[in-house]
Amino acid sequence: MKNLIKIFSILMMLSFYSIDAQQVVKKDTLAGTELTMTMDSRVNAALESIEDKCSKSSASIASRDVDDDYVPAKPTKIYVPSRELTNAEICRKNPRILGYKIQITVVKSNEEANEVKAYFRKRFPNLKVETDASLRPNYKILAGSYFTKQSAASDLSRIKEYFKSAMAVQYRIFCAEAK
Repeated sequence: MKNLIKIFSILMMLSFYSIDAQQVVKKDTLAGTELTMTMDSRVNAALESIEDKCSKSSASIASRDVDDDYVPAKPTKIYVPSRELTNAEICRKNPRILGYKIQITVVKSNEEANEVKAYFRKRFPNLKVETDASLRPNYKILAGSYFTKQSAASDLSRIKEYFKSAMAVQYRIFCAEAK
């Protein structure tokens, strides 16, 4: 009986709490999408008063005389290039980008990974090879760094002669090493 009274009193308190809440529909300032929020009417009134103060203060700043000590801050410019950036320009801004690597194979142990890497280095000494252990207990053997799948295609066709399961996979690469 005591538990029933406790549950009933908690439900009554929660029902009184939600009575003050109302549903407010507002427009998003960035995308213009409608947002539906449930909030207390006092919170809504407080938000509207703050928004009104912001709009009034920005209007009063715009109407100030030039003689005042107020100097408006210059808005930050966002650089949007009018042409496609070169790889060197991209690398200067982002040293590590999303590109492609050739996944040679996936093996079950670190010892197998080292054997595959040694075999690969003998066959392709000009390509950098590395181990990705993020799939433990499996290890991915990855080679090269490429900006696009097309730039990896020539090396991939040569590698497929020795490793049939090789494929180009999207991977984070160091821009300076990429072809």
